[in-house]
Amino acid sequence: MRLSEHERAVVCAAVARRFGPQAEVLLFGSRIDDAPRGGDIDLLVELPHPIDDPLAQAVGLEVDLMRELGERRIDVLLAYPGCREQPIHRMARAGGQRL
Repeated sequence: MRLSEHERAVVCAAVARRFGPQAEVLLFGSRIDDAPRGGDIDLLVELPHPIDDPLAQAVGLEVDLMRELGERRIDVLLAYPGCREQPIHRMARAGGQRL
């Protein structure tokens, strides 16, 4: 996993502030592999409850993280009761690592 302990702590704290302590975060995509360099930070945030305006919430978390981690590409995918599951959700769960 190519996220430092500090970066993981920042991500988990930002997710908890925005969505509550029950939210779970998985890192997926290129940052799972320790060998390559670069790549965006792909996060799946799983919520135990429905949310209003999921697009705004995902973008808000991305902005929060960019402020705290610096300018880098961060992609947030949300999963919550009632959301329409896409193949990317299954891929993230299958290959992701919980933070």
